[in-house]
Amino acid sequence: MKNNEQHIMPFIERLLDGAEVEWKELDEVAEVKRGRRLVRKELSETGRYAVFQNSMTPLGFYNEGNVCGDTTFIISAGAAGEIGYSTVDFWAADDIYYFLPTTTIYSKYLYYFLLTKQTAIKGQVRRASVPRLAKNAFAKIKIPIPPLSVQQEIVRILDKFTTLEAELEAELDCRKRQYEYYRNKLLSFDMLNGGGNSLNNIFILPLGEVCSVLRGKRLTKRELYEEGSYPVFHGGVEPIGYYSKPNREAHSAMIINVGASAGTIGYSSKEFWSSDGCFCFSHSESLSQRFLYYLLQSMEGFIKAKVRKAGIPTLDSKVIEKIKIPIPPLSEQKRIVSILDKFDMLTNSISEGLPKEIALRRKQYAHYRDRLLNFQR
Repeated sequence: MKNNEQHIMPFIERLLDGAEVEWKELDEVAEVKRGRRLVRKELSETGRYAVFQNSMTPLGFYNEGNVCGDTTFIISAGAAGEIGYSTVDFWAADDIYYFLPTTTIYSKYLYYFLLTKQTAIKGQVRRASVPRLAKNAFAKIKIPIPPLSVQQEIVRILDKFTTLEAELEAELDCRKRQYEYYRNKLLSFDMLNGGGNSLNNIFILPLGEVCSVLRGKRLTKRELYEEGSYPVFHGGVEPIGYYSKPNREAHSAMIINVGASAGTIGYSSKEFWSSDGCFCFSHSESLSQRFLYYLLQSMEGFIKAKVRKAGIPTLDSKVIEKIKIPIPPLSEQKRIVSILDKFDMLTNSISEGLPKEIALRRKQYAHYRDRLLNFQR
């Protein structure tokens, strides 16, 4: 990163040195247009023109577009304040504002500049039942307008950073799929023993016969802290807060049993508090909790398919108790865990491997983006 900075920073200084810059309001340099809503029956699951409504994930597809490619846009409801850019034609629904630039500004330059203002723009979102962003919250933002040649060079540099990041993310995705393949291969004992009850000291037993499925205890919001030693898990594998004491041991596997994340598998290397939206497991002399975590992770698709979707998604403990799992000797469990831990570190750890490289690349990109667009008035 330092070597890159030694090379890029002098170039940036030369690029920006003496550049004549005008400051104009957004609606002076681009026409702000609002999209048009489509009803569900007009959408299809596949098609040429993606339909954007209230998130960066297409709501569906339509047989025509209403916005040309090379266009910057802002979401005004739902994921309000998110800023997007499309190289291809698409359909903007009525929760999308998009910008038709004048001859004084490039659309991609506008996109990169608005990203530097995203925190301030999101700060203008009204937090009602559906988060909303009004047009006047961004239409008067002051934008620096350097010569088109300077805008073009800024876009070229930032495009290079985003391309490098995309390549790393594609490699990470490939590594994750490779990890899942080897994980599933290592854990497919039922295939090795032909589906019998035991072979070569590997037993196939219902999980409920090996350990107890334990449901946690709910805490009220006023009992939670923003910081603390013992994270509280409920409805997700990210803590909802912290508590003054734990109710589960360190090195424990867990399954979320309620909400949108029902069926998701988690693991904590530290003591924690399990709420009633989280199943844990009693520790057993014959079953490593880390091995159980990887085993359940390989079955996550099957487990999620058992979630009751009516009302609030819910997973029944009896479903978990009946899952048949292979129990190899502890020495074999330890060997498998050692292999998968290495894969897990390379694919998921923010301190090692590709995730670390991607995090550094994003930090570097944000640094140069802010530097390139930090014109003095």
